[in-house]
Amino acid sequence: MRLGRVISDKGDKTITVLCDYMVKHPKYGKYYRRSTKVRAHDEKNEAKTGDVVELSFARRLSKTKFWRLVRVVKPGNLT
Repeated sequence: MRLGRVISDKGDKTITVLCDYMVKHPKYGKYYRRSTKVRAHDEKNEAKTGDVVELSFARRLSKTKFWRLVRVVKPGNLT
């Protein structure tokens, strides 16, 4: 399972999600933020840009899609 914020919903049944995580610096011990973009399958086109979503790992669905939308955790701004 992975949480992230939808940054694009332009594709048909595809969303792009930005997943943030914290990493500890090996020498200095300070935590800093890293992020990765993943593409996920959204069967019903229910996620919109700005929503916080929960993803689960799935079999390879296309060249870049390895994730599947589980649920929309929190709707984004309606602007």
